[in-house]
Amino acid sequence: METAQSQEQTAPAAFTAFARFVLCGGGVGITSSFAVAALASWIPWALANALITVVSTLLATELHARFTFGAGGRATWRQHAQSAGSAAAAYAVTCVAMLVLQQMVAAPGVMLEQVVYLSASALAGVARFTVLRLVVFTRNRAQAAPTVRTARPLHATAAAASPAVLSYAA
Repeated sequence: METAQSQEQTAPAAFTAFARFVLCGGGVGITSSFAVAALASWIPWALANALITVVSTLLATELHARFTFGAGGRATWRQHAQSAGSAAAAYAVTCVAMLVLQQMVAAPGVMLEQVVYLSASALAGVARFTVLRLVVFTRNRAQAAPTVRTARPLHATAAAASPAVLSYAA
């Protein structure tokens, strides 16, 4: 019979988890960019982007739960909500970076826009990884290894007690 402790998977090291995060998130991101382009040929781009963002965030959260952070199963609704919140924050960071660029440079070139966007995305990605690892997919140590206390038998307690304690107890 397996114990709860042996059934629990161990969380991957930070570097391994980050490499998996980049692989999963990057793979979903690249696939999403093609999906947005394809869907935008049928519906408005903003709607296509919104739909693909929702689907890709759900997919990435499942991949992160199962593969990146070793949570040992499907993502919960709480984890999906927190992941969506961190994705929205990352989206806001990239939007603000691009708005600041537009305010600082009258007509930025494509290369400068890409450098700013990718830099903001990388910064937001590192922050998102940290949030997902430390908040969303963290393991509650109290639940991971429950402490089972057993009472000592009466005769073991009495044998371990000193005569002074025994006489006081009587």
